[in-house]
Amino acid sequence: MATRAFQRLPTAPAGRILALRLVAIALSLCIIAGVLALSGHSPVMLAELILRSTLGSRFGLEDLALFMCPLLLTGAAVTVCGTIGLWNIGAEGQFYAGAIAATGVALGLHGPALVMLPLMTIAGILGGMAWITVPTLARAYAGVNEIITTLLLNFIASLLTYYLTTGPWRDRISGAQVSTQRLSVSIPEMWGIVHWGFPVAIVIVVGLALILSRTRWGYEIRIGGANPEAARYAGIPVRLRIISVMLLSGGLAGLAGMFEVAGTVHRLQGGMANNFGYLGIVVAVLARGSCLNVIPAALLMALILDSGIVMQTQQLSASVILAITGLILFMIAIGDELAHYRPVATTPAKGKAS
Repeated sequence: MATRAFQRLPTAPAGRILALRLVAIALSLCIIAGVLALSGHSPVMLAELILRSTLGSRFGLEDLALFMCPLLLTGAAVTVCGTIGLWNIGAEGQFYAGAIAATGVALGLHGPALVMLPLMTIAGILGGMAWITVPTLARAYAGVNEIITTLLLNFIASLLTYYLTTGPWRDRISGAQVSTQRLSVSIPEMWGIVHWGFPVAIVIVVGLALILSRTRWGYEIRIGGANPEAARYAGIPVRLRIISVMLLSGGLAGLAGMFEVAGTVHRLQGGMANNFGYLGIVVAVLARGSCLNVIPAALLMALILDSGIVMQTQQLSASVILAITGLILFMIAIGDELAHYRPVATTPAKGKAS
């Protein structure tokens, strides 16, 4: 008599992944609603408030766009690195490095915005690249694990930011704590408080998707990530591709820092990264190696962050918000794994002694 078993496939159809993710999110919301009801909160009232405050108002949509902008770039930074089989855990540090470099240009030079903004953009990209240079060379020439080196540099970048904003670059005008003075140049706003960095970030992500899928460089990157030995045998310079991809990854995260400091915060502040670098890792995992998927993944994370702020106004602590976020992502991860399994019929072996 045939029995049913499950076989794990190396890949899963995109439609099945999407369906199971929606089921996972729905189950997560049901669990969250039950827990909130037991704690004395009204799930219906909270849901209505979140929808009204995020998707149902112009202010909420503007906040979503501001959250999405850095998440798009840090998510793309981790995704691009993952294409060649590497993990850039240091997007947080590169974010700070880009913000520091852009701030240095804004504080040290003076000129019209038409000149200053391109200079700050270049500085932000180069700052992120410089911050990932040591891990890049260590990985390419010595085989040092990039996860450890990029992660440790995050703490150095954060401490450097605190040093600059409480020391040589501190605000001597208003006396704000752990902050520089307001920058004289900012990215123009296009819709409310949403600056032009947001559409530029979307264009960059779409452009990266096209480059990775339709150029020889992108093909070599994918082959180098799938099978480095075969890539070397085929004459692909894997070491050079590792260097180029990691530098590009650092540049993207640095650009995110520049957009944040020049478009949203308008000054360098300690803690201004708001974990956007680490959340970029989550965005990349949700994107499953596709730059185009970074856009909906960043939207989901931005919606979770925006909803968390709304729930905090209802006396829910930050730890509860973190637990809710973790539950949603955990359920999505389970759904992604289940998407790889399919039922198969198996027939018991004949001739065995009973």
